[in-house]
Amino acid sequence: MRESLLPFLIAHHSSLITPKQMDGQQRIPILKVGRVLIVPIQVDMDDQTVIHLQERILSELERTGARGVLIDISLLEMVDSFIGRVLSDIAAMARIMDARTVVVGMQPAVAITLVELGLELRGVDTVLNVDEGIKLLRSEFGIDEDEEGEGAYGGAAGFAEQVNRP
Repeated sequence: MRESLLPFLIAHHSSLITPKQMDGQQRIPILKVGRVLIVPIQVDMDDQTVIHLQERILSELERTGARGVLIDISLLEMVDSFIGRVLSDIAAMARIMDARTVVVGMQPAVAITLVELGLELRGVDTVLNVDEGIKLLRSEFGIDEDEEGEGAYGGAAGFAEQVNRP
């Protein structure tokens, strides 16, 4: 699912902050699918990039009224204490803005590092992959598994169609 999700989202959904809009910062897109912001982190991040990403996520939550943030860290090989703290801060700030944060795709080495550093990602739900993250957010929005197939495209498109329902 992960490999096919990003091109689909870029091609079919309403709001995408493109790399040209990122003012020279490392290229981390923020995609809006229904009421969810999807943030696929595909590069290792320095402190400045993490802070800028936090600001952009919060700005997009305010601008779009999104109710969920799905942060995909499956390609991150390293998460230091600062990045871990900022992920927790993003979740806390998103919660204040009435949104739920889910981190997906944490590699075992990253989990080990966070535990060794004594970091707890308070307020951050974690799941293994994008599919599980979508299921978790689907349950948050009260969408049945049976309704998934009702979307014209099923899968991610069906999810987007479902979260857009009034």
